[in-house]
Amino acid sequence: MRELRYKIAGALESVGEWGGTKREIAFLIVGGVSLLLSLFRVFELPVDPAWAAIVLCGVPIILEAVVGLITVFDIKADVLVSLALIASVATGEIFAAGEVAFIMQLGALLEDLTVARARAGIERLVKLTPQTARRVTASGTEELIPAEEVRPGDTLRVLPGETIPVDGVIISGDTSVDQSVMTGESLPVDKGAGDEVSSGAVNRFGSFDMRAERVGEDSSIQRMLRLVQSADAGKAKIVGLADRWATWIVVIALSAAAVTWAVTGEIIRAVTILVVFCPCALVLATPTAIMAAIGNATKHGFLVREGDALERLAAVERVCFDKTGTLTRGELRVVSVKSCLDGLSDDGLYALAAAAESRSEHPLGRAIVSCRRASGGGIPESEGFAMLPGKGVSASVSGREVLAGRRELLEGRGAMIPGELLSEAAAATENGSTVAFIAVDGRAAGIIALADTLRPDAAETIAGVKSAGFTPVLLTGDHPGAAGSIAAGVGIDELHAGCLPEDKLRYIDEYQSAGSGVCMIGDGINDAPALKKADAGIAMGGVGSDIAIDAADIALVNDDIAELPHLLRLSRRMMRTIKLNIAFSMCLNFLAIGLAIPGVLGPVVGALVHNAGSVLVIINSSLLLGWSEKK
Repeated sequence: MRELRYKIAGALESVGEWGGTKREIAFLIVGGVSLLLSLFRVFELPVDPAWAAIVLCGVPIILEAVVGLITVFDIKADVLVSLALIASVATGEIFAAGEVAFIMQLGALLEDLTVARARAGIERLVKLTPQTARRVTASGTEELIPAEEVRPGDTLRVLPGETIPVDGVIISGDTSVDQSVMTGESLPVDKGAGDEVSSGAVNRFGSFDMRAERVGEDSSIQRMLRLVQSADAGKAKIVGLADRWATWIVVIALSAAAVTWAVTGEIIRAVTILVVFCPCALVLATPTAIMAAIGNATKHGFLVREGDALERLAAVERVCFDKTGTLTRGELRVVSVKSCLDGLSDDGLYALAAAAESRSEHPLGRAIVSCRRASGGGIPESEGFAMLPGKGVSASVSGREVLAGRRELLEGRGAMIPGELLSEAAAATENGSTVAFIAVDGRAAGIIALADTLRPDAAETIAGVKSAGFTPVLLTGDHPGAAGSIAAGVGIDELHAGCLPEDKLRYIDEYQSAGSGVCMIGDGINDAPALKKADAGIAMGGVGSDIAIDAADIALVNDDIAELPHLLRLSRRMMRTIKLNIAFSMCLNFLAIGLAIPGVLGPVVGALVHNAGSVLVIINSSLLLGWSEKK
């Protein structure tokens, strides 16, 4: 129906190709000026200038009301507004009709400015889908084919840096696979013969051959795409309160007007009732508060991408956090170094390991090197570096042969690991650390434990979430040990570890089915379905993937999660403001009706009174701009 408005205002088309919002602003400016000219009568015109407001702002409302009634018998607030406009014009109250039309279109503009923007997240996810695959023929040669032509049982070859095209099992070769697209964990996982691999994951180092099993629509990346496309289908959009109560408002207003006309015989009083009972303040109650709250959220680093996101956020009970990149920095740090070799100190072991890893491209090796440099420790020169995909590295450092990597690497080279060292490694793993085993000159020398470190304000943020009346939950693709350690460190009691995207979606659905609204906070591609499924999704805008940000309702631009409790409290404060606005506007309307029935208020004064209520609603909403919880 918005197109009808454009046709009515065809004279403005020559100005240029304006966007819809700019047109609405232009209509409001012209309508506002025409009302001022009508009110103050600056100069005489052949017709009342308020007609411009009626045509530009009022006629589209009437047309939309008529179409809604004819097509689906949909009674909304615009039905009562249309009746008031027609009645005012019929009785010659042109200024009153223009006022009503202007204020209603102002409310419509504010609502339009809070509507969700078009998002391209699904298109971005589609681009992750592999387009080609290397199929190995019976003769052993390779042929490059479209990924959709892969069939279960085909043998495929995946080279370093390539995206795995379908789900399957490794037949031969050792490698490290980046599975962050599915699990959110940035550390590559070592894979060998017999291990499963998923489409969308990236082969980081070694090449391997695999047997295709789940292809096409059954592959992991396609299942993820379907999750993102469908997750938001059940997210109910909030209906405007004025429209929700429109039927009763129309019945009450028409009944009061009809009874007054029948009893007094004065149609002007009936028209006044219709004018003062127009739900202008009621229409403005929600969008003005939302816009003010969005302005407040912006000052605290939140980009609100969905108009009703704060309204949905206020109703949630659980706030679900992803771990990596959300509660943690998403970067590995060396947390402990333990030497078990006589004559080799912990610092000496650290230096040898960093030297051996200095040419490594593996994230674990790069983390050891960067942490060594950050600590100010020296790194000796290394020679004879060799990358052992899926196992570790070897190098010669100061004349000593150094191995760094998995336990199997050391044992395969005959370096037996003492039971005490294995116990320490198991304890470190249980606490969420990743362990690198080090051997020097063929003997087990020690371990280096690395872990993703908590954000410094994570624990304070969780405490703030709890004090705001929300229950924090940890949903992570990490293993239970790491998840438990992080949850204990920040004070989260409810956690679910080892979650794939569909698992996070399932937990959120279970909470929602039990009547508990959910807010999801994440940063990775794997969080996109959960961000869309949740009643309100918040993405980490600084470190988060573009797909996660596009799927979310709100983006935290600077990744300062310490501001999250403020946003949660702001959403509930906004709802209290909306309810106060509604209560005030309804009381004012009923009071105005009480004065209109005996004739105390006429149409023009009545319009001014009830539009003054609209102004007070706007002022009350604007207080949200500077609101903050008192410490």
